[in-house]
Amino acid sequence: MKFFNTAGPVKFDKHYCLPPLERFNLDEILKLIGQEKYFVLHAPRQTGKTSALLALMNYLNREGEYICLYVNVEKGQSAREDVERGVFSFLAEIASRARDFLDDRFPVDHMKDIMELWGPDSALNEMLSSWTKTLSRPLVLLVDEIDSLVGDTLISVLRQIRAGYDKRPAHFPQSIILCGVRDVRDYRIHSSKEKAVITGGSEFNIKAKSLRLGDFSRVEVQALYQCHTEETGQAFTDEAMDEVWRLSAGQPWLVNALAYEVCFEMKAGQNREIAITPEIIGRAAEKLILRRETHLDQLIDKLNEERVFRIIDPMMRGVDMEQKVSQDDIQYVVDL
Repeated sequence: MKFFNTAGPVKFDKHYCLPPLERFNLDEILKLIGQEKYFVLHAPRQTGKTSALLALMNYLNREGEYICLYVNVEKGQSAREDVERGVFSFLAEIASRARDFLDDRFPVDHMKDIMELWGPDSALNEMLSSWTKTLSRPLVLLVDEIDSLVGDTLISVLRQIRAGYDKRPAHFPQSIILCGVRDVRDYRIHSSKEKAVITGGSEFNIKAKSLRLGDFSRVEVQALYQCHTEETGQAFTDEAMDEVWRLSAGQPWLVNALAYEVCFEMKAGQNREIAITPEIIGRAAEKLILRRETHLDQLIDKLNEERVFRIIDPMMRGVDMEQKVSQDDIQYVVDL
């Protein structure tokens, strides 16, 4: 039996899900790639970013106009501001994924020599340049969790990508998509080397556009839940769907977490002959809150950020904003 997914990318054979490529404007992304643009895709955690990127990689490789590789650079977070470790981790991820998904051993066979010869501040640029020249079709690189990199490591990665921009598409990736929780313009990067805070916008001024992966629409929530109904016969009442929408506003993790709690964890919901009611949905929401689920718990940490606090605090207290807040701060909170 399939189930509602609350962790990691969706798998069509295991999870109820919506087609990932329908979560964003595929025509717009293909246009940007065709125009050799570098751009950003961002959204809050557990909204389907990785699922969408993996689906895009498979689509592009299947269509045959480009060679596309997805890489996840989250492992480089542990390097913190050790640029050598962070860049080497990025190279290792490219090498591993190229070997496993493209059956291409060039990165794994050359990464050590490139690192030793060019050093951490040029190795990523040189790897992408040298590898691209060996490929039969233009390269599209999808970089996930880019904002997990820290300080000078992130600065080095962004600068090396920017430095190769003019060499595309023959000697550098035709298009690169940077994916993370935040838009690159909102990066506030503390550089130990430069003793300064550097903004992501200045480090990645080749960005053509920022795309946000949106929440589910009400129609999409109903379509997702209908997958469960079709497989099991268990229905959600109209009132239950109203309550799901009221509680989640279509946020994908919440939509899936509520349904999983109701249909697979709560005893009442495990009886497929019983329709799901708003009362059951409400009890499921309380259980998620009381368990301090990871993604809910992370919201508390975000309140420590001044630009988040000054928007959320008056909302929580039910009072007017004490000071005028910038639209950039409001958009930042929406993005998170």
